[in-house]
Amino acid sequence: MKKYFNLASALIASLKPKSQSPAIDSYGQSPLTQEQQQALMEWLFASLMGVGYFGKAHLIWDDGKDREREIFTALMRNEPIFLYRQGARPTPTVEGYCWQLIGEHPSLRVYQLVVEVEGD
Repeated sequence: MKKYFNLASALIASLKPKSQSPAIDSYGQSPLTQEQQQALMEWLFASLMGVGYFGKAHLIWDDGKDREREIFTALMRNEPIFLYRQGARPTPTVEGYCWQLIGEHPSLRVYQLVVEVEGD
């Protein structure tokens, strides 16, 4: 039942107009100090603008909670999703997608959600 609710919420969200200005929605509690969080957000904004993306993005502070609803919503709207890993590994995600490490960030804790590609 929960999966259908998440899918319905994502479908409704996909019908809303997309943001035309840069924004990052975050979910969960940040383990970082205010200064570290500010630096991460600035880096993320610069990275998005560097590739020509000026819409809404999503950042999940990986606290182990189920974020399937937020993930589906962002996927339906074709918006990038990032995760800041707090534990040894990122929390597993929805089937067909995986967290890919962004090695450019010095913390080596920032991931982007990508489609899993199956080998032949």
